[in-house]
Amino acid sequence: MTPDWRPHDIGGHAMISDGQTAALIYEDATIDWLCMPRFDSQACLASLLGTAENGGWWIGATDAPLRTSRSYRDDTMILETVIETEGGEVAIIDFMPVQRGEAPDIVRIIEGRRGAVELETRLALRFDHGRTHPMVRQHDDGEMLAIAGPNAVILRFCCCIGHQDRAFTGKFTVREGERKALCLTWFESESEVPRAIDPEKALEEAERFWRDWADKTEYEGIADKAVRRSLLTLKALVHEHTGGMVAAATASLPERPGGQRNWDYRFCWLRDATFTLLGFLHTGHKDEAREWIEWLRRAVAGEPIDVQPFYAIDGNRHSLEWEADWLQGFGDSRPVRFGNGAVGQVQLDIYGEVIDAICVARCHGLAEDSDDLIAALAEKLETLWREPDAGIWESRGDPKHHVYSKVMCWVAFDRAAKMLGDAMPERARRWRDLAEEVREQVLTHGFNENRGAFTRAFDDDALDGAVLRLPIVGFIDATDERMRKTVDAIERELMSGDMVYRYSNDTTDDGVGGAEGAFVAVGLWLADVYAQQGRSEDARRLFDAALNSANDLGLLSEECWMEDGRQIGNIPQALSHVALVNTALSISADGRPPRLA
Repeated sequence: MTPDWRPHDIGGHAMISDGQTAALIYEDATIDWLCMPRFDSQACLASLLGTAENGGWWIGATDAPLRTSRSYRDDTMILETVIETEGGEVAIIDFMPVQRGEAPDIVRIIEGRRGAVELETRLALRFDHGRTHPMVRQHDDGEMLAIAGPNAVILRFCCCIGHQDRAFTGKFTVREGERKALCLTWFESESEVPRAIDPEKALEEAERFWRDWADKTEYEGIADKAVRRSLLTLKALVHEHTGGMVAAATASLPERPGGQRNWDYRFCWLRDATFTLLGFLHTGHKDEAREWIEWLRRAVAGEPIDVQPFYAIDGNRHSLEWEADWLQGFGDSRPVRFGNGAVGQVQLDIYGEVIDAICVARCHGLAEDSDDLIAALAEKLETLWREPDAGIWESRGDPKHHVYSKVMCWVAFDRAAKMLGDAMPERARRWRDLAEEVREQVLTHGFNENRGAFTRAFDDDALDGAVLRLPIVGFIDATDERMRKTVDAIERELMSGDMVYRYSNDTTDDGVGGAEGAFVAVGLWLADVYAQQGRSEDARRLFDAALNSANDLGLLSEECWMEDGRQIGNIPQALSHVALVNTALSISADGRPPRLA
């Protein structure tokens, strides 16, 4: 058998992680996406966005497999792919050792379970996002080194490694009861070669790490297994050393097959992180919430006068968007973009989301010394809230007075006044007055009487799924007639089956063009509103639709292509997973949203 490195299905992927970076593994056991040493580093395996020539690592049987199946070990990020042939059965156990410092590894243990299976492996390393071929030389005891500029990789395989056609190859047989390991370790090329790890010990440590973390989960409600898998996935997207959480493990996976809506999500969006903080806080994971708040302090550097929508993992403020013309894109979806130009946009909603999250954290005994941060954010917003912005969906069209953005300005002033009423009474009174002014503006200009709905922007006709969050954040009761009418309009115009689009591309010019899929998180927000309206059966139906859009491992992408139900967009998508967690909490609490502020 030879590997087919043109995966046809985004949802065919699993993810493994060590809390510093992640790898995507296709259902045929090909690793087709790997960035080292960090989530946002340049990819050294990039066939996900190109061809075999752009790098991948395949292990497979030399004979055609009869069956292939896969699963995560319970409550871990350890993947097992079982291959059955006429001669026997093996399991490929893929994981990344945790807490390894500056030398991340991928370990692939092949366990013989029945008979004997001959396997072959092919590893094509391509640094610089699939463009640069490394220099190759032999190291001690048959180990192989691959070096390209500042990057180096050492390969320690259980078999004799050859190098031909610019790829490492090997062939070996695994019999029942045997376990053989293949290890890849990244390091800086000017540094010493890292010590070899003990694969079996590393597996035990990784399994213990993930299960110990999962055991801290405090959740009793619907879809327990899916919620726990989502929480594990979110934890896997949190950088171990900085506390920042990337929005997804991937870049430039298309929101429309063959389209141009292809974006790099390997950055820490304040919005996504605050939603996740709420999910972590309400499921017993306070450490992650505490670490994110510390990351936030470092990112805004104590003077949040120019808060950005997102930052790099280490808090770096710069993100130049550029196109990799040597990559043909997943499913020929071009351009392939790295970096993200939305970093320079004004997105007013993030002020409310950050202040709200800090206030909730304070209710849980965290961030008690955050008065100055809350005040600085609120004072900066005083100068901005009357301006148009790019909105939650990061429109690349003309700025508008987006309704959801204004509502989150209300949240910012409302929460700041409540939290700092005693410590800063004069400013708190000013913020209460501003909150009331913003509220009047939204109710006057954000609800379109002709449409009978809250719309995308002031005095606009277009609908926007983001306004479903209005009752979730406490701006308006879900049973208010205006909200009921808004839900009716969204059901008529933005629903497809039991999934929901974030807006209509026919009526909304977002500066990009082209259609996209139904947005997983928006469907879950509608389920939240249903739950608050007492429509429990409808809420559960939409929640189940989101569950059913996940792949066989429980991973969610950003969107669902409604023509055939396949997953599209970056995967796994933090916003989708945290929406699932928070909606499960809401439904399990009879519609009460998971918040305290």
